[in-house]
Amino acid sequence: MAERNQLRRQLAHMRQSLFDQGFLDEQFVQLEELQDDTNPNFVEEVVTLFYRDSTRLILSIDQALDKNPLDFTTLDSYMHQFKGSSSSIGAKKVKKESTQFREYCRAGNGEGCKRTFQQVKKEYATLKKKLETYFQFARQAGPIEVARRPK
Repeated sequence: MAERNQLRRQLAHMRQSLFDQGFLDEQFVQLEELQDDTNPNFVEEVVTLFYRDSTRLILSIDQALDKNPLDFTTLDSYMHQFKGSSSSIGAKKVKKESTQFREYCRAGNGEGCKRTFQQVKKEYATLKKKLETYFQFARQAGPIEVARRPK
């Protein structure tokens, strides 16, 4: 029992640091609030779906950035979808970079788009790794009674 409590404390600390470091926002908490005994892995399933579906969008953006001349309308449309998906799981840094990318699209700044997209992919990959570790840990710790809002 003491070991489980220790795991839960570590898990709570890990979760808090995802908010403190700006990786996640309030939307993630809202997902947690939808999780219950009938669907104990709800958040993990939603996040897994996000990563599965967004892989296609990232590939589309990558391919569109290789075209010459760049089609900023198409790029903006893809990034709009990607940003929406990112927002739905509370991926704060990914969303911020996506917003910047869209501003470069509107300005017709191809270099800005390419540079920002590298940052989008970096934040996306970093969050993925952190969430995989978090969910792995959460499975070891077992169900948590109530989701709490970050401080």
